[in-house]
Amino acid sequence: MKKRAEKQERRDELRREYDLSKLKGGVRGKYVARFRAGTNLVLLSPDVAAYFPDEQSVNTALRTLIRVAKRPLRRAH
Repeated sequence: MKKRAEKQERRDELRREYDLSKLKGGVRGKYVARFRAGTNLVLLSPDVAAYFPDEQSVNTALRTLIRVAKRPLRRAH
């Protein structure tokens, strides 16, 4: 049991190779309000993201796709 406790303590320590001087400028809780609001963050693949300059254009495209998908299918005569 003693070994297990020692391993847990070691996990909480930063590695020697981490340079803390380069970690300045971070903001704790930067996205916490979005997270609590239920916002979903989605990572687009680079080839897909190339077609969308901003989040509004992604939302517009997805809403259009949803409307098209909801339409009843027309059968060819």
